[in-house]
Amino acid sequence: MTTMFELAVFHNGSSDLPVIYSPEGLAISNGSLKDAHEAAQRTTIAQVRQGILAEKLGYDYWFQTEHHFQPEGAEFSPNPLMSQMAIAANTKRIRLGQAANIITWHHPLRLAEQIAMLDVISGGRVECGIGRGYQPRENETLGRPYGSTIQDQERNRAAFEEAFEIIIKAWTEPSFSHRGENFSIPPRYTKWNHQHTKAYFAQEQVEREVEDILKLGGPDLYAGGNPVVATTTTLKEISVFPQPVQKPYPQLWQPMTSPRSIKWAAENGVNGYFVGEVNEQLAKNIEIYYTAAEQAGWPDRLDRGALRYGWDSEKRRGIGIARFLHPILPGVDRARELERLKRGLELQFDYIGPFFEGILVPVGERVTAEMLIDTEVALVGTPDELVEKIMKIKDECGYEDIMFAGLFEKAGFSGREIEDMMQYFAEEAAPQLRDACGGGPQWETEAVPELNRDVEPLAGSRPA
Repeated sequence: MTTMFELAVFHNGSSDLPVIYSPEGLAISNGSLKDAHEAAQRTTIAQVRQGILAEKLGYDYWFQTEHHFQPEGAEFSPNPLMSQMAIAANTKRIRLGQAANIITWHHPLRLAEQIAMLDVISGGRVECGIGRGYQPRENETLGRPYGSTIQDQERNRAAFEEAFEIIIKAWTEPSFSHRGENFSIPPRYTKWNHQHTKAYFAQEQVEREVEDILKLGGPDLYAGGNPVVATTTTLKEISVFPQPVQKPYPQLWQPMTSPRSIKWAAENGVNGYFVGEVNEQLAKNIEIYYTAAEQAGWPDRLDRGALRYGWDSEKRRGIGIARFLHPILPGVDRARELERLKRGLELQFDYIGPFFEGILVPVGERVTAEMLIDTEVALVGTPDELVEKIMKIKDECGYEDIMFAGLFEKAGFSGREIEDMMQYFAEEAAPQLRDACGGGPQWETEAVPELNRDVEPLAGSRPA
């Protein structure tokens, strides 16, 4: 069996504002809050542009994170689903992933609807990322209404798993109810004496009966208002529309760091991806995932059995890997480029480092750009050098097929500069990688809806 190479772009939304060093030596964005807001507007447009460009350049996947409220400039992507709706409307082939939708920050029914809408409009191209979140500014602000907090990790996991259960029900069941710690769906007190509902479910072809949907009751002597709420009849189940095109639902993904998260993903048929793991640790994590998956009987949404090690291109299952990727373009001053890259990488890690103290580096140490480049968490160089480093990941981690994602954007670089790097890598390095790995995937486009075909103004057809 031949191997295969799949290529993604991973976009975290760092700011294009210049990067300077604070008196304490931290890399920070150089600009006012007004500048930061304007930079976020530019990034919003750049993410859509680059997602469309990624398809034209032959990339197979486009991933975006979800992050909020950051004037610091390290990350920005408040609604990957909305950005990807715009990308979907202008592409046919590229698969659209989130890294991830933080499901503890959303009502699970609203999120289930929005993900399904993207899957329908894209023609079944969603790769659905789910996550718990880890930054308190985001988590406590957005997660509290839905029972989540990272001040208590067990509560956060419980909220995540309950939201996960609800989303799967919404996507796979014609109608359903849920009673849990954080959600009661529908609320038991929801009065619904609607004759239209009764007439619909009285039809034989609906395959659900009125009594499945409604708990029928008599008049409510204390009720007023319209007839829908004037009795004690209450709603028992609801249906969520639309459901995804992909059945039973899109492939799920989860960003992972701890063995506990790795095992949970493997046991639930969820793909994993690692951002910034050195090869030695990545190899250990892949082994944990595959051991847990095998022990659980190879859970998979389509029950397709065992996976090829590391990544299985035929099934689109396994572990994806993302690294910072910086091709040095011809004619660029390498020393100056490396200095800019150093600042951009250090802004990112000066921001996220404190959340992972003792994990990325020993407690009290700072992650430096030199450290990231030396450990090849950041891959820098000519196309030939980058190919060699990516193939080293494949070999040292035991990948059969491989799914690799490049983070081209770094703080301090403009959208145009990022696009130039994407193009250069796609033209000069990607063909070598596909040749070395036996080729790339061929995606079907027949199911993608033609959103703008035969859409014409109605002017002239209206009566005078």
